[in-house]
Amino acid sequence: MTVRTDAAAIGQRLQQLRRERGLTQRALAGDGYTAAYVSTLEAGKVRPSETALRYLAERLGVTPDELSTGRPAQLATELRLALTEAQALLAAGQPGPAGEGFAAVLERAEREEVTAVRPAALLGLGECALESGRLEQAREHFEAAELLLADQPLPQRAAAVRGRAVAYLLSGELRYSCYLLETAIDQLNAAGLPDPDALLLLYAAVIGPYMDMGAHTRAAQAAELALALAPTATDPALVAGLHRSVARTLIAAGRITEADASLARAQQLYQRLRLSSDLAKCHWMRGYVHSQAGQLEQAEHELRTAREMLAVQQAELFTHQVDVELADVLRRRGRHQEAGRLLHALLDRLGPHRGAVHAAGAHRLLGLIAEEHGTSEDAEEHYVRALSLLEQTGAAGDLADLCRLLGDLYRRTGRTALALDVYRTGLGHRAAPGTTTLGPGPAQPPTGFPE
Repeated sequence: MTVRTDAAAIGQRLQQLRRERGLTQRALAGDGYTAAYVSTLEAGKVRPSETALRYLAERLGVTPDELSTGRPAQLATELRLALTEAQALLAAGQPGPAGEGFAAVLERAEREEVTAVRPAALLGLGECALESGRLEQAREHFEAAELLLADQPLPQRAAAVRGRAVAYLLSGELRYSCYLLETAIDQLNAAGLPDPDALLLLYAAVIGPYMDMGAHTRAAQAAELALALAPTATDPALVAGLHRSVARTLIAAGRITEADASLARAQQLYQRLRLSSDLAKCHWMRGYVHSQAGQLEQAEHELRTAREMLAVQQAELFTHQVDVELADVLRRRGRHQEAGRLLHALLDRLGPHRGAVHAAGAHRLLGLIAEEHGTSEDAEEHYVRALSLLEQTGAAGDLADLCRLLGDLYRRTGRTALALDVYRTGLGHRAAPGTTTLGPGPAQPPTGFPE
């Protein structure tokens, strides 16, 4: 159904509302207008001025928007309530029911031409698609949300940018993911008055692509900045629930404006709940740092903390990323069987277009475990599979490292010519212009934010 605001449609609504209230045209006109003018309006011959629209709406006991469009006065508030219900389900780790709720809000908002809630509904659908691994659909939802928000300040578009970047990351397009996030961070900081929540969202999101591309110094810096900003985004679940409950009572009492304000606050808080997933990445980064320093017990603790936080949110693909790191720590601690079980389970869920870098990481670790057990054929099979997966991504450092491992295996088993070919391939990836560095890093936050 298309909302009609032409003279004929307004005239029909005016006549219907007048008759429902038992008013004559003279009674509706009151002292402000004439019965003849009301008759002209009801016939659809002219469209009322804004002043006349407000006057007649007040006498009919409706809002000017309801008289002009036919939309119930509480429609936008009802949609916002449905939106916060869906966001609560997503925050509680129920992406399926949440997705149904977001889709229903979007469908009704489009049908009734209520534009205000459409970006949030699209963002919600994008998050649900990410959680379930439907990466192409996720990108489409985030792109549509960003398009609707094109004329809004960057902080209001940050969630859409972050969503697109994460979808590209999980699809294996690491450099573009990095580009999107670094560009947004630079634009926010260049504005001079950045939004702390938007910065936290973007700094936390950029950790993943930095890690996958081997830019570990940048990842550590982004993690520290995100953790420093985290106190501004404490867990808002209880407060959001309170605002939602209060809004219900206000709607029942007919206090629509107050209810809408309460729901707007709840919506903001639910949107910030996803930061628990991003903060988990900071623990993941700390686990990696401990791992590189040989502090394996601390590394396992941080990685398990990250995994638990992600599992609560049912963030399946992100949990798989942490599992690869955790399996490496378990292998280095001598717990090969435990690491192997974790890695084989991952390979049932990851693939070329869904977590390619981490699927390759799982094969690489299984190859190392096979070598440590003296089964060179199994090791070679896993290395070759990992190489095939990585060739689709921009993870140059991982490719070079894998070529070294495979070349060493060929050399030890007497296949010198193959070893030389693989070593040359690895050197080519390491030396290719633009593949091992990202160029200048994003600017630091201005004074007043963590250095």
